[in-house]
Amino acid sequence: MITADDFTFLRRAIDIAATAITTGDDPYGSLLAGPRGEILIEAHNTVRRDGDPGTAARTTMYTSCQPCEMCAGAIARSGLGRVVYALSTEQWAQLNPGFAWPTVPSDGPALFDEARVPIDRYHRPQTPPGPGGGLG
Repeated sequence: MITADDFTFLRRAIDIAATAITTGDDPYGSLLAGPRGEILIEAHNTVRRDGDPGTAARTTMYTSCQPCEMCAGAIARSGLGRVVYALSTEQWAQLNPGFAWPTVPSDGPALFDEARVPIDRYHRPQTPPGPGGGLG
């Protein structure tokens, strides 16, 4: 069940996403809230500003174990070119019989009309200036 505090934090995440657009970044914002409702950290996606996607595509990550599904998704979104691992997930499972990944409770979606604003604004086609170059 989504609480009033959840809505407050969701709205803050949406505000962070809206601010990201003003700095030329993608419209995605997040925050972590502590057990007493304090904001521990907040940030927005800065991959375009901070990184060179071309460089990422030419990199190789070397890791001791095959990335889990969550890590594999993050790796794919980061644009890395290749992953080389030593131990497969199946091999890892054989070494850890009975292990089960914990689950995290999840609620949503919520605030569609508010959350879509920065996404729509980011993806809105830019209108070229009219006759006269748009200079008043």
